[in-house]
Amino acid sequence: MREMSVNKFRSKLREAVEGVLRDHEPLRVTRRGGEGFVVLGAEDWERERETLYVLQNRSLMRQIARSAETHEAETGYRPNSEELDEIDRL
Repeated sequence: MREMSVNKFRSKLREAVEGVLRDHEPLRVTRRGGEGFVVLGAEDWERERETLYVLQNRSLMRQIARSAETHEAETGYRPNSEELDEIDRL
């Protein structure tokens, strides 16, 4: 994660924000005497929120684990050629 002081952030606000949005990399802004803060693009924030939701949802995590196990063991569902053709048309 890139980092800059609050004074530099203030003087280079436009460039800093453009970099965050362009590179999809959060920016940590530090303050001399206290806590800092993070600048993050809206799309990136939504992606992070979705990830946190999945990671905190035990049912979804169990489903993902079972899916990974069946994939590794090659015992999972295999679509037939008609189903694959339908998927390809999407």
